Amino acid sequence: MFVAFVVVPLVEIYVVIQVGQTIGPWWTIGLLILDSLVGAWLVKREGRRAWQALRTALSTHRPPAKELADGALILIGGTLLLTPGFATDVVGFLLVLPFTRPIFRRLLTAYLGSRLTVAAARAQRGPGPTAGDAVVRGEVVED
Repeated sequence: MFVAFVVVPLVEIYVVIQVGQTIGPWWTIGLLILDSLVGAWLVKREGRRAWQALRTALSTHRPPAKELADGALILIGGTLLLTPGFATDVVGFLLVLPFTRPIFRRLLTAYLGSRLTVAAARAQRGPGPTAGDAVVRGEVVED
């Protein structure tokens, strides 16, 4: 959370100031507006494609793992594109563009797969004692 609320805004301010000093304030504002318009158009186009792919997968009774991952990446990328600034826009474009999205889809799938493996291992372990628990010795008496 510290990174999201402190580091990212500081990076964005720094980058906008550097761009503004290089190309001027009005060009910087214009570039930010153009960036937002292109981003909105791209998110709309790719969102429609992802929605259509999801509907096709469901209608053919195929598991929609790829389509759901694409939808999540487009949603995250669109959110980053809505955030004012150049650094978040670069990451947002990388998540939304159809030729870079497969890279991030693989990363997302690997991350979620590892998280699900850990969760499944914890669920299998059940409510029994773990490494730090005290064990009370005794015997079971059946009446």
